[in-house]
Amino acid sequence: MPVPPSALADAYTRLTEVFPGLAITQPATDAQLPRHGGWVTAAALAEGGDDLDTFLAWDDAQVQRDYGQSARTDVVASFGLHRYAWPVCLLITVPWFLLRRVPRFPVTHVSYDRTVPDLPIGALAARPATFACLPGDPAAGLPGARVVPDEEALRAEVRTAIAEHLEPVLTGFGPRMRRRGRALWGMATDEAVESLWYVAHLLGDGEQDRARHELELLLPGATKPYVGSAAFRELTGPNGESLPTRDRASCCMFYTLRPADTCATCPRTCDADRVTRLLAAAS
Repeated sequence: MPVPPSALADAYTRLTEVFPGLAITQPATDAQLPRHGGWVTAAALAEGGDDLDTFLAWDDAQVQRDYGQSARTDVVASFGLHRYAWPVCLLITVPWFLLRRVPRFPVTHVSYDRTVPDLPIGALAARPATFACLPGDPAAGLPGARVVPDEEALRAEVRTAIAEHLEPVLTGFGPRMRRRGRALWGMATDEAVESLWYVAHLLGDGEQDRARHELELLLPGATKPYVGSAAFRELTGPNGESLPTRDRASCCMFYTLRPADTCATCPRTCDADRVTRLLAAAS
């Protein structure tokens, strides 16, 4: 039985309220996923063929437009994977975080368009196959619901759902990125953690702290295929400020374009530089 849109609608509505650069729709069961114009299905990206080449041409053009130079093929592919995986992880982690419901999205159930005007992140059309929830959830009786016994079982569902969707996508991107196995899953780990951590900040009311705690439980380490843990830690500012940061498991490759302008969680960024950047961002 198809999952009714109402099972996840509140989570996606809240997400797009605080993060309006992303749009999410849940197509009807009898409707095809969009695949024309700027749309590309996740299944097509996973095939690693012409559709992936077309998808990555957008990243190549963006680099040349914004930085006045060409990027290596593997760098372009890394940018493209990041720009897909970061929002698609939110399809799974936001309903878990807000509703304690974990949808499954095989690659045949998701389509993405990042060419929509006024949507910097893009639009996702996603049809859940099933969703997991806890005992006592009012949605437990809905079509497609699977009740799991406790919070740890629900966290296992999150890990499985993200891996189920991303594994074939990583297979499609991998040869162009010149990465395999652990390096690809390190990137997947970072996208899952950093996307929810960022959105939780937008939700306000201490939600970023809660997200940090939830993500540490989700990825405590030794949860293959993911690499390492959520990897949060605290730095101290010059006046005793507590500055949360994390250590990425992968490199986004931005340093190849701007060596002096790496991100605050980059493995290449020392703690002193992180403190400076975090204080500047907070001011």
